[in-house]
Amino acid sequence: MENIKIYISLIAIFLTFFGYVPYIRDTLKQKTSPHVYTWFIWGLVAAITFGLQVSAGAGTGSWVTLGIVLSCSTIFILGLRNGKKDITKIDTTFFILSLIALFLWLVIKQPVLSIILVSIVAVLGYIPTIRKSWNKPYSETLFSYQLNTFRHSLSFFALQEYSIITWLYPISLAIANGLFTLILIIRRKQLAIQE
Repeated sequence: MENIKIYISLIAIFLTFFGYVPYIRDTLKQKTSPHVYTWFIWGLVAAITFGLQVSAGAGTGSWVTLGIVLSCSTIFILGLRNGKKDITKIDTTFFILSLIALFLWLVIKQPVLSIILVSIVAVLGYIPTIRKSWNKPYSETLFSYQLNTFRHSLSFFALQEYSIITWLYPISLAIANGLFTLILIIRRKQLAIQE
């Protein structure tokens, strides 16, 4: 059973990097415009989650989260250079709320409450991107979010220990990516009908 989890983890890690290749390519071509707040939050939250998962015995399942840290950090840096700085007051509000939740995580030092806060922050990180994409649904690479939905679901099965500390983050992000995928598809169809 341990070998199967390692293989699942390796597949999920491959999908992590494979899924972001089109996103990075589209960002470099300025077809996709990552919201810097979102990608900063996701990278920071993934780094904290990785630490929590390792400490809770997630084993090879945590490797996927480390891949997310590297991918999100790369996209954040590209976003600073190539992304749109389409930042509104509501974006800044959610960004500050995310940082407050992360600060609370540092102060609380309770792993279960920490993973709940970190998962909430990760989901809140979608809000600036949802706001931006509502008006410009083609400013995001749909394939990456579709693949992320599957990959986060797959990474759940790679976990070696199952507790709320190890599974809440990948399940939250599988659901969030799936919902965001639906938003992009619906908005693209709505705009196509209006044209």
